[in-house]
Formats: sequence, structure tokens, C-alpha cells
Amino acid sequence: MAFSFGVREAGSSVRTEILAGVTTWLAMVYIVVVNPSILATTGMNHGALFVATCLGAGIATIAMGLYANYPLALAPGMGLNAYFAFVVVGGMKVPWQVALGAVFLSGLLFLAISLLRVREWLINSIPLSLKLGIGAGIGFFLALIGLENMGIVAASKATLVTLGHLDTVKTVLASLGFILMAALAARGISASVLIGILATAAAGIPFGLTRFTGVMSLPPSLAPTLLQMNIPGALGLGLSSIVLTFFLVDVLDNAGTLIATTHRAGLMRPDGTVPRLQQALTADSGGAILGSVLGTSTVTSYIESAAGIQVGGRTGLTALTTGILFLATLFFAPLATSIPGFATAPALVFVACLMARALRDVNWDDMTDYLPAVVTAVATPFTFSIATGIGIGFITYALVKALAGRGREVGGAVWLIAAVSLLRFAMP
Repeated sequence: MAFSFGVREAGSSVRTEILAGVTTWLAMVYIVVVNPSILATTGMNHGALFVATCLGAGIATIAMGLYANYPLALAPGMGLNAYFAFVVVGGMKVPWQVALGAVFLSGLLFLAISLLRVREWLINSIPLSLKLGIGAGIGFFLALIGLENMGIVAASKATLVTLGHLDTVKTVLASLGFILMAALAARGISASVLIGILATAAAGIPFGLTRFTGVMSLPPSLAPTLLQMNIPGALGLGLSSIVLTFFLVDVLDNAGTLIATTHRAGLMRPDGTVPRLQQALTADSGGAILGSVLGTSTVTSYIESAAGIQVGGRTGLTALTTGILFLATLFFAPLATSIPGFATAPALVFVACLMARALRDVNWDDMTDYLPAVVTAVATPFTFSIATGIGIGFITYALVKALAGRGREVGGAVWLIAAVSLLRFAMP
């Protein structure tokens, strides 16, 4: 095994790789609780969603390890699951089966650009400032949802949003759960989010807010979501922007994760290029396709993979270990499906804070860079739409650069996405 993964050549050991895989799993296993909780708001079966999340994360992560030999783990992406549930299904009233079809098509599109080598043009054409703005905007979007679920933010006819009812038990417990997550993370504990969720849920037992039905059992049936994607419906007019959003966010998120993690692992070449990029992107696009087939939102690479890299993970053996642990998690369905929404809401806010850090790398000395990034980040939660935030950001970037006499800095992909977004906004 050490030979096939090149463990020794990478300056690692089998023991270190396995430990790194366990660390990565602990850092991101919260997703098997949070993702079903979010997607179940669409009417999808909670038990099937739990199985789809575990299988999607497990199989896709193992594929990343075996095919690309990277220490990267995959799972349904935070932000994209919220877009799926609250915007596409909840806001646009698109049936969840059609939304799964859109995820499937976005995965096929991602796979096509990975195989046809169009990805370099697309990724290189989109400026860093917009990539950072999109990441932060998705974070703020998650924060708004999390704060509302915690009871801290409430709707208001007069001011759009206002302070919620802080004197409720759910809000107090959720707030304490967030503080616990932050404190544990600051101490370097990888499972901080998972511990925070479980502790918050346990604190709700005396108040009758949490009812655990057990810890282990055979996995629930996957049948309610398996192969339920409606591809013909997703091909219908008006869903092109949904497919484009799933695709674009997945590509940008994956590119950013690859760059950040390979740099931290010392795998990036001196010229800044990423080795085995095609294999990594192919595995990632395959994850999106697999997720839609199983019945979950887009499966993508996770920045939490950096936790395993931090302890020495350098090869696909790390990912293989993480993937196997996700498959083993299938047998903890009773525990995962007993977690109430107020216990998972703090995790959304916590992850949002981590994603908002992207803005620190924006070039704050150039208005034509930071202004579109901020507009993208702010427009996403305030319009309650990742697609709209991206569109407004791209239009702003293209026009500001052009009118500032720096139109040559605008890549072809930016002009294309800006034009499509402007056309979509102009249509009734």
C-alpha cells in the first residue's frame, strides 16, 4: 500500500497517513448531521439523505484517493446544499427531483471541462477577487440561515430583519453550542463542530427538545432518493441559471480548495501549477454526479482536508482512510437522525465564519478588485441567492474594470458570465 500511494516518496508513513485520514474525518463528519437536516426541509426523506450523504462522501473521497492520489476528502458542499434547499426548492418552488437533475447536469458539465481541458481557461479567466467574494458571500448566506434557525435573527416588515427572541431555551442552547465550537476549534480540536452539535443536542434532552432513538443500527433505506433526479425537468427553460450556479460554484470551490490544500501540503509545483489536476477535477466532478444519483446536493472537495494535511497527510491513503470511515458512519443513523435543527444551526454560523476569511486575501489597495468582491459577498445573502450574488458580482467587475480603462484585465469567462447574468436580470 505504501508503494502504490508513494507514501515514502512523499516523505510520510502509513501510520501518519491513517492518522491524517482519521483527523480529516473528525473535522468534517458533522456534514452527515447537517446536510440531511438542511435538505430535509425540501420534503426529502431524512433517513435516505443520511445514507446518501455518507455514501456520497465515502465513495467520492475513496475515488479521490485512488485516482488522483490526493489527501482530499469530499462531501456535499456547504452553501450549495443551502442553495439547493432554500433557494431552488424553497424559493423558486422547483421540485427537489428536478433540482437533483440540475446537480446531475452540472456534474456532467464539470466532467466535460475536466476531460476537454477547458478548465484552465475558465479557472484562470476568473479573477481571484471574485473567487474570494463568492466564497465569502456563500459564508454570509449560510450565516443568515444559521442565525435564523438559532432564533437570533427574525423577519420584520419594517426593517426586513430584526433581533429574534433570545429568551427561548433553543436560542440559548444554540448560542452556547456556537461558543463551544469556537472555543474547541481555537484549542486545535479537530472534532470541534461535531462535539458542539452533540453537546447542544444533549443539552436539549432535559427540556424535551431532543429525543435520541439510539446510537447504532443498520442503515435506513436509500430508495426514497436513489435515482430520483428528474433530468428532463432540469433541461427545461429557466433552469439554465440553476445548473450554471451549481457548476460555477463547484468549479471555483474545488479550484480554491485544491490550491489551498496542495500548497499547504507542499505538493504544488514551483511555478504554481497543481500536479494531477485533471485526475482531481475528474474525481470531483464524478462526486457531483454520484451525489445526484444517490439523492443529495453537489458533492465537492472540503477545505477541512487541511486538518489531515496539518498532521502529515500527503497521499491518497489519507483520503482512502477518510472515505472508509464515512462508509462506517452509515451504521450511526439513529444518532444522526435524532439531532434537532437548533443543534445543527450553530454549525452553519461557525462554518460561515471560516468561509468569510476569504476576504482577507482580497487586494484592498485596488478598488476595481475589492469593490466587486464586496458587492458579490454582500449581494449573496441580501438577495438570498448565490446565483444572483455571483451575477451581480461579475457584472460589477466587468463594468468597473472597463470604465476604469482596464478592460483588458477582464477575462473571457467573466464577460460571458456577466452577459448571461445581465440577460437573465433583464428578462421578466
